[in-house]
Amino acid sequence: MSEVTKNMKVFSGRSNLALAEKIATQLGVELGNVKLTSFENGETYARYLDSVRGADVFLIQSLSGHVNDALMELLIMTDAAKRASARTITAVITHYGYSRQDKKSAAREPITAKLVANLLEVAGTDRVIAIDLHQGQIQGFFDIPVNHLTALPIFADYFHGKKLENICVVSPDVGRAKAAKKLADMLKADLAIMHKARPAHNQAEVSAVIGDVKGKICIINDDMIDTAGSMVASIDALKKSGAADIYVCATHGLFSGPAYERLQNADVKEVVVCDTVPVPLERQTGKIKVITVAPLLAKAVSNVFNESSVSELFDPEFAL
Repeated sequence: MSEVTKNMKVFSGRSNLALAEKIATQLGVELGNVKLTSFENGETYARYLDSVRGADVFLIQSLSGHVNDALMELLIMTDAAKRASARTITAVITHYGYSRQDKKSAAREPITAKLVANLLEVAGTDRVIAIDLHQGQIQGFFDIPVNHLTALPIFADYFHGKKLENICVVSPDVGRAKAAKKLADMLKADLAIMHKARPAHNQAEVSAVIGDVKGKICIINDDMIDTAGSMVASIDALKKSGAADIYVCATHGLFSGPAYERLQNADVKEVVVCDTVPVPLERQTGKIKVITVAPLLAKAVSNVFNESSVSELFDPEFAL
């Protein structure tokens, strides 16, 4: 009996085509040909123009921008691949939309992070590759394998290159403290934690800075920046506590509403984000710096396809 030859096919949705092309380049393959259009009433249409029969299909999509459209497009692409007899389907989700709704904070609320997981599984997804989920326990919402990567080593490499001294990594809230501690260890830096309350969505009040930041170069690390309201509140609180220069790094730069203006006017040296969510070129000037996660995601795709270990990629000691 002859061995089955494995066949990788990489396709991209429309939400982050630039990153998908970088990942394909890293893998040494071309993006597959898929027709994606929207009907006049907003419905999404997908048809693979390349055969995917028996192939290991990787679908790259960021659930950002028009989040609902991006999610439906991914689900429809998954369904089309399944019905076209793909061997396996892996969703490479560079930003997991609805991740902030991962628990009930008040009565009669949904848990939409779990709902998205259910939708992906029902559509036919066999595996998920994600990077810096809002909370790690979202992996447990799935009954399929989830490879949860982190951009922390990429940020560590970036700040090592700046040769900063007297550094303190700052967690913007208690929930981010564990990740901030990992980054602090990589940079051999001190750690501080902010105590933050949220009176409403996209609003934050910093009541205390726990740790010594006076005279230090502070690096605030978070998983995402949305409207930047809480980030600006963190920057102001650090300045009042005597911090010297302040840098910000976050994996996902959503930059909704007044975010760009708020950050431009904030007392911060640089805001470093990854290309998991597209940032317009005209905004990549001044304080906003975008670094790529393409090598990391490409390595994860390659290891999954070749049935190699992926654990080195989410081990904090891993460096590109």
